[in-house]
Amino acid sequence: MSKPGLMPVEDALDQLLAMADEQRLPDSESVPLNEARGRVLASDLLATLDLPPWPNSAMDGYALNLADLHRQPLSVSQRVYAGLAPDALLSSGTCARIFTGAPLPMGANCVEMQENVEVLEDGRVRFLQPLKVGQNIRAQGQENRVGDTLLRAGKRLSPFELAVVAGQGMTHLPVVRRPRVALLSTGDELVEPGQPLRPGSIYNSNRTLLDHWLRELGCEVIDAGILPDRPAQTRLKLEQLQVAADLILTTGGVSAGDADCLGQVLRDNGKPLLWKLAIKPGKPLTVGHFGTVPVIGLPGNPTSALVTFGLLARPYLLRIQGVEEVMPLSFTANAGFDWPKPGSRREYLRVRLEGGQAALYPNQSSGVLLGATWADGLVEIPENSTLRVGDPLRFIPFSELF
Repeated sequence: MSKPGLMPVEDALDQLLAMADEQRLPDSESVPLNEARGRVLASDLLATLDLPPWPNSAMDGYALNLADLHRQPLSVSQRVYAGLAPDALLSSGTCARIFTGAPLPMGANCVEMQENVEVLEDGRVRFLQPLKVGQNIRAQGQENRVGDTLLRAGKRLSPFELAVVAGQGMTHLPVVRRPRVALLSTGDELVEPGQPLRPGSIYNSNRTLLDHWLRELGCEVIDAGILPDRPAQTRLKLEQLQVAADLILTTGGVSAGDADCLGQVLRDNGKPLLWKLAIKPGKPLTVGHFGTVPVIGLPGNPTSALVTFGLLARPYLLRIQGVEEVMPLSFTANAGFDWPKPGSRREYLRVRLEGGQAALYPNQSSGVLLGATWADGLVEIPENSTLRVGDPLRFIPFSELF
C-alpha cells in the first residue's frame, strides 16, 4: 500500500493515458522514408504488390520439374540469374541452372542445391538426394499479397518497418504530426552551460537530457528557456506557451516549497490533475492543464526528472501520437544487493547487470545524474518490500526508455 495522500504509480499512469487519449493529435503529413524513422504511422499501410512478385529460388542450384526426374541425367537448357527473366518455359526433360533470388522458369516445381547435384563430363546433371515439390522455392506472395495490411496505424517506425515499406516500392509515408512540446526550466539557481556560474547556482543539465529525449520520441521542441521562481512570470509564460504548444513540459518548481511556483500557479489558475506520487525518486510530479494545454511538471532533481519522464511523460507523448503499446519492455533480473528497509513509495534504482545480477549504483541520490551513465537501467522495488541477494526484480533497460 502507498503512503496516504500519495497517488500510486499505476493510477497516475492511467490518468495520464486517459488525458492523452483525449489529446491525440489529429493532423498528419507525408514524409520521405529517410525522414520517417521514429515517427508514428498515421494510417494503415496496405500492400500494393505481392512479395515476392514471382516464385524464386532460395538456393544456388538447379530447377526442374519432378515429373522429369526419372529421365536423369538431365541436360541444362538455360541459366537464370537474379535480376533477369528466365526463358518462358522450361524445356521438357531438362533442368535450369539457377541462382539465389532468380525467378523460377515456368514448368519448374523444385530446386535442388548445387551441393547435392553431380555434374557429369558432358554437362548433364544427376540429382543425388530425394526431392519434393516446392523444395527450396520461395512462393509468390510468401511474405504478403496485394491488399494485405502490412503495418497498422499507430506503429512507431523503426528501420525494420521502413525496410518493409521500401520493399513495396514506396518512397513516402503518412505520419502523425510531431507533437510540439514547450520545454521550460524553472529555478533561480539555474544557469545555462557556457555562462558564468554564480555563487549558489548550478548548470542546467535537465534541458539537455529532455531536449534529446523529446526529439528521440519524434517531438518538435520549443525552447522556453529558464524561468525564475516568480508566480506572475510563471503565469505569463504559461499563457504565452499555450498558444504554440501541444504540451508544456517543465522541470522544477513543483513541490510544496515557497519558491516552487509552477505547482502553485496550476493550483490557483489551472486545472491540476495529479500532484504528489508514491514514487521515489520523483514524488512532486505535477500534471494538469493551463487553459486547454496539458502541463507536465517534472521534479527538478536530475534523476527524479529522468525517472518520471521515462515512466510517465514518455508513455503520454507516445499515446498522443496514436501509439497503443506505450509501456517499455522489461524482464526479470536477480538482485545483486540486499534491501532490508521497506519504503512506503515505489522505488526505481539505477543498476548495472553484472554476472546475471543487478548491481546497485552506490549513490542513489536523486540529485546524482552520473549513475545513469554507469547503469544499464532501472529496477523496481515495490512499496513496503524488502530484498535479499538473488531475489527477482523487474528490470527496465534504458534502451527501452530511449
